[in-house]
Amino acid sequence: MRPRQLHDLLLLTYRDGGGSVAPFEAWWTALVEDEEFDPDLVIIAADAGNQPVGLAQCWTGGFVKDLTVAPDWRNRGLGAALLRTAFRAFACRGLPSVDLKVEADNTAAQRFYRRLGMVEVPD
Repeated sequence: MRPRQLHDLLLLTYRDGGGSVAPFEAWWTALVEDEEFDPDLVIIAADAGNQPVGLAQCWTGGFVKDLTVAPDWRNRGLGAALLRTAFRAFACRGLPSVDLKVEADNTAAQRFYRRLGMVEVPD
């Protein structure tokens, strides 16, 4: 899977809010040059045509940077599967917890994360 395909997925899923993504070159450079980047923590769900439909981009320190699912693929358990895969990857690395940020007004995402066992912590 090419990086541009993942960037396009992020553009699609963030176009109506919930996050933002820089133009491709800036996004890609910042991603791969970050000291916490590990390609093994780029968890991708693809359709039968090998097009990305979901992504969990995680940092080595136990942080979920991006979790997103294409609009046509939502409400099928794909986001939960991606997040659980990230949880397992972090557990295999011996990390005791997983962190992420969610916008304060994104109550649907907050409910989703609570259903998967995450708890809100103060800043």
